[in-house]
Amino acid sequence: MFQVPAEKIAFYEENGFVQLEDVLSEKEINELSAYLDEVMAIEGEHTQSVEKDSDYFKILNSKMNTWRDSAGMALYVLNPKLADIARQFSGSTGVRLFHDQAFWKMPGDSKPTPWHQDATYFPMHESNVLTLWLPMHDVDEVNGCLSFIPGSHKEGKLTNVDFLHPIDLLELTKESGTNLRRPVNVPLKRGSFTLHHGLTFHYAHANKSDKPRRVLTIVYMPENATFNSKSNHELTRGSGFQEGDLLKGRLFPVLASAPQSD
Repeated sequence: MFQVPAEKIAFYEENGFVQLEDVLSEKEINELSAYLDEVMAIEGEHTQSVEKDSDYFKILNSKMNTWRDSAGMALYVLNPKLADIARQFSGSTGVRLFHDQAFWKMPGDSKPTPWHQDATYFPMHESNVLTLWLPMHDVDEVNGCLSFIPGSHKEGKLTNVDFLHPIDLLELTKESGTNLRRPVNVPLKRGSFTLHHGLTFHYAHANKSDKPRRVLTIVYMPENATFNSKSNHELTRGSGFQEGDLLKGRLFPVLASAPQSD
């Protein structure tokens, strides 16, 4: 297991995001990259995909729950080391998988991903979910790295954002009298990743390169997360969950738990 330095946890708690470097080896990132390319090239039975002729495709080509169609992807999506890293930042006794998602920000007529909070889209009451954002190659402002607003996770849950017709979250905070700090771009090297809180404002630059910007995200939720029946998320639609039910079952396994003291 990977012991997260205390200063990294303190940074995350203050800013709502953190960067971890060289967690995966060159061999691991090469292997994961190959698995990701394979699963993006197939019509999976269990993944949810974006229509290639849709306007959304220009912003993000994505597939959700790749682990269900690829044993190779499952090795990394269900990876206990990555999950335990997320648990150490979560403040929870354990974390469950909510979903993974592969994002290819396409070249050419690429669009930025607007400012948003992840937790506004998720079907649980709790907001302290974490998104692990892992690129398959170096990323910067040219090919679509992330940008964060430090401390924005303390603003609370605002509203979800339609990526095709976005609202300005920063304007909403100005109306409440909040003076948020300037955005921070976070370029990454292969084998490194960011973790961000479910309420942290984040944005992805357009891809101005000539190749897809390929990223795997893994969303972790507290092991005691409960169902919010007001949500219409595709992963819980028709699931039979009732308001307040524990989000558990074969699609939402506990991936990491705090060590038990003797």
